Amino acid sequence: MADSGLDAAASTPVEHLNIKVTDNNNEVFFKIKRSTQLNKLMNAFCDRQGKQLSTVRFLFDGTRVRPEDTPETLDMQDGDTLEVHQEQIGGGYL
Repeated sequence: MADSGLDAAASTPVEHLNIKVTDNNNEVFFKIKRSTQLNKLMNAFCDRQGKQLSTVRFLFDGTRVRPEDTPETLDMQDGDTLEVHQEQIGGGYL
């Protein structure tokens, strides 16, 4: 009977995730709930690094992260990484 209790706990997803956010020079770790919108994490990272949210882009597995996304909607796991890149304007043909 004790085994079934352990199985139920193992199959339940962890409520909080540790997410690593990296840019060129820094790694910052955040602990957030699966249901928390990532705009909170994005704003906190920018505040800590002295950057404006409008000048950077957050990517998860090469896909741009929207502020309304959550770790749950992106199927993020504990220990996953968000990459931060400076916004680049231009690059078109002349």
